[in-house]
Amino acid sequence: MTYVVTDNCIACKYTDCVEVCPVDCFYEGENTLVIHPDECIDCGVCEPECPADAIRPDTEPDMDKWVEFNRKYAELWPVITQKRDPLPDAAEHDGEKDKLTKYFSPNPGEGS
Repeated sequence: MTYVVTDNCIACKYTDCVEVCPVDCFYEGENTLVIHPDECIDCGVCEPECPADAIRPDTEPDMDKWVEFNRKYAELWPVITQKRDPLPDAAEHDGEKDKLTKYFSPNPGEGS
Protein backbone atom coordinates (compact mmCIF):
# COMPACT_ATOMS: atom_id res chain seq x y z
CA MET A 1 0.00 0.00 0.00
CA THR A 2 0.97 3.61 -0.51
CA TYR A 3 -0.66 6.98 -0.06
CA VAL A 4 -1.25 9.29 -3.00
CA VAL A 5 -2.24 12.89 -3.56
CA THR A 6 -5.52 13.28 -5.46
CA ASP A 7 -7.13 16.13 -7.38
CA ASN A 8 -8.30 18.14 -4.39
CA CYS A 9 -4.69 19.27 -3.88
CA ILE A 10 -4.68 20.91 -7.31
CA ALA A 11 -5.07 24.71 -7.08
CA CYS A 12 -4.81 24.51 -3.26
CA LYS A 13 -1.39 22.99 -2.52
CA TYR A 14 -1.49 22.96 1.24
CA THR A 15 1.85 21.71 2.50
CA ASP A 16 1.02 20.72 6.06
CA CYS A 17 1.70 17.11 5.07
CA VAL A 18 5.32 17.50 4.01
CA GLU A 19 6.73 18.34 7.43
CA VAL A 20 5.36 15.17 9.04
CA CYS A 21 6.62 12.80 6.35
CA PRO A 22 9.48 10.75 7.82
CA VAL A 23 10.91 9.79 4.41
CA ASP A 24 10.55 13.05 2.42
CA CYS A 25 8.53 11.49 -0.40
CA PHE A 26 6.53 14.61 -1.39
CA TYR A 27 7.33 16.42 -4.62
CA GLU A 28 6.16 19.88 -5.64
CA GLY A 29 4.70 21.13 -8.89
CA GLU A 30 3.46 24.64 -9.58
CA ASN A 31 -0.07 24.02 -8.34
CA THR A 32 -0.07 20.61 -6.62
CA LEU A 33 1.99 18.10 -4.67
CA VAL A 34 2.51 14.40 -5.32
CA ILE A 35 3.82 11.48 -3.27
CA HIS A 36 6.35 9.12 -4.80
CA PRO A 37 4.56 5.78 -4.34
CA ASP A 38 7.83 3.83 -4.36
CA GLU A 39 9.25 5.94 -1.54
CA CYS A 40 6.15 6.13 0.68
CA ILE A 41 6.43 3.77 3.66
CA ASP A 42 2.67 3.68 4.24
CA CYS A 43 2.86 5.23 7.69
CA GLY A 44 -0.21 7.39 7.07
CA VAL A 45 0.88 10.38 9.14
CA CYS A 46 0.34 12.73 6.20
CA GLU A 47 -3.31 11.88 5.56
CA PRO A 48 -4.84 13.58 8.64
CA GLU A 49 -2.59 16.62 8.17
CA CYS A 50 -4.12 17.57 4.81
CA PRO A 51 -6.74 20.30 5.25
CA ALA A 52 -8.15 19.56 1.78
CA ASP A 53 -8.53 15.80 2.36
CA ALA A 54 -6.48 15.23 -0.80
CA ILE A 55 -4.31 12.36 0.46
CA ARG A 56 -5.83 8.91 0.13
CA PRO A 57 -4.59 5.32 0.48
CA ASP A 58 -4.21 3.48 -2.81
CA THR A 59 -6.50 0.75 -1.50
CA GLU A 60 -9.58 2.92 -2.07
CA PRO A 61 -11.56 2.40 -5.29
CA ASP A 62 -10.26 4.02 -8.50
CA MET A 63 -6.87 5.00 -7.09
CA ASP A 64 -4.78 3.37 -9.85
CA LYS A 65 -4.80 6.53 -11.96
CA TRP A 66 -3.61 8.57 -8.95
CA VAL A 67 -0.80 6.13 -8.19
CA GLU A 68 0.46 6.56 -11.76
CA PHE A 69 -0.08 10.33 -11.70
CA ASN A 70 1.92 10.62 -8.47
CA ARG A 71 4.70 8.34 -9.73
CA LYS A 72 5.02 10.19 -13.04
CA TYR A 73 5.33 13.66 -11.56
CA ALA A 74 7.42 12.64 -8.54
CA GLU A 75 10.07 11.61 -11.07
CA LEU A 76 10.00 15.09 -12.64
CA TRP A 77 9.48 17.56 -9.79
CA PRO A 78 11.73 18.57 -6.86
CA VAL A 79 11.28 17.15 -3.39
CA ILE A 80 9.62 19.40 -0.80
CA THR A 81 10.31 18.97 2.91
CA GLN A 82 9.19 22.21 4.53
CA LYS A 83 5.75 23.72 4.92
CA ARG A 84 5.00 26.71 2.71
CA ASP A 85 2.00 28.95 2.30
CA PRO A 86 -0.83 27.45 0.25
CA LEU A 87 -1.77 28.99 -3.07
CA PRO A 88 -3.41 32.42 -2.57
CA ASP A 89 -6.92 31.30 -3.52
CA ALA A 90 -6.67 27.79 -2.05
CA ALA A 91 -9.75 28.13 0.16
CA GLU A 92 -11.88 29.04 -2.87
CA HIS A 93 -10.75 25.92 -4.76
CA ASP A 94 -10.98 23.47 -1.86
CA GLY A 95 -13.57 20.85 -2.80
CA GLU A 96 -14.01 22.09 -6.36
CA LYS A 97 -14.85 19.38 -8.89
CA ASP A 98 -12.87 18.44 -12.03
CA LYS A 99 -9.71 20.25 -10.96
CA LEU A 100 -7.44 17.91 -12.88
CA THR A 101 -8.87 19.01 -16.23
CA LYS A 102 -9.39 22.66 -15.21
CA TYR A 103 -6.02 23.51 -13.66
CA PHE A 104 -3.48 20.89 -14.53
CA SER A 105 -1.42 20.94 -17.67
CA PRO A 106 -0.65 17.42 -18.88
CA ASN A 107 2.81 18.49 -20.06
CA PRO A 108 5.30 18.66 -17.18
CA GLY A 109 7.05 21.71 -18.60
CA GLU A 110 3.83 23.69 -18.69
CA GLY A 111 2.49 25.09 -15.46
CA SER A 112 1.61 22.56 -12.78
